[in-house]
Amino acid sequence: MNEKDYLNSNRDLWEKMTAVNVRSRMYDVEGFKAGRSSLKSLELNELGNVRGKSLLHLQCHFGLDTLSWARLGAEVTGADFSPAAIATARQLAKETGLQAEFINCDLYDLPSHLAGEFDIVFTSYGVLCWLPDLQRWGRVIAHFLKPGGCFYMAEMHPALGIFDNEISEPRLDARFSYFHVGEPVRFTTDGSYADGDKFEPHPSYEWAHSLADVVTALLDNGLTLDFLHEFPYCVYAHFPFLERGEDGWYYLPKHLPSLPLTFSVKATK
Repeated sequence: MNEKDYLNSNRDLWEKMTAVNVRSRMYDVEGFKAGRSSLKSLELNELGNVRGKSLLHLQCHFGLDTLSWARLGAEVTGADFSPAAIATARQLAKETGLQAEFINCDLYDLPSHLAGEFDIVFTSYGVLCWLPDLQRWGRVIAHFLKPGGCFYMAEMHPALGIFDNEISEPRLDARFSYFHVGEPVRFTTDGSYADGDKFEPHPSYEWAHSLADVVTALLDNGLTLDFLHEFPYCVYAHFPFLERGEDGWYYLPKHLPSLPLTFSVKATK
């Protein structure tokens, strides 16, 4: 298989995942329609006021975060490679009366499908493992940022990718490489992280990217690093034994070593 084959397979998987996620309690689409924001405290606090700013959301899934930024006054555009996700995002924009543009294409092809520059380029939570090449990702970000504009991302820490997340016992077993290699790791997926609904098993292909890969991809494409932060909590139960705190984040049990589970980065063009 080549890169195109891997990405096409992943797109087909996300067509299935979208159908499950839209119905899931985790995404709570009905609550969103009623006014709930899908954004987390981390990105809200670190990115700050977006009112009146243009914002491009890369790998936006079916648009809840994109539309949540619109509710805060941003002029938003979302992009994703899943036709089902983009169709759902457009329908949600229509139902909620929120102004948004949604583009359906592969991330690397976005400059051929979208014109203009943005004050903010944003992406978050579970996006990088689906990209084979972060240097090209960095070029896309730089392409769409205005001079003085910022890129912001909150994301699962790459350290999580080292450990087996299919065991129920509260222990950390190193299973995968931390560092990027050309060929992706193949998994078989028969359900979503967001819900217990199952579907026909489907292959998925994921790439590891170190924290250095992320920062270097931004610096090499002309951005200046504003900050890089690491946190001991996760946005969802990546491991079955993570414990949900009163703040809504998921933490490792206290008997395990403290590890970074989330990171955030902000960089300016």
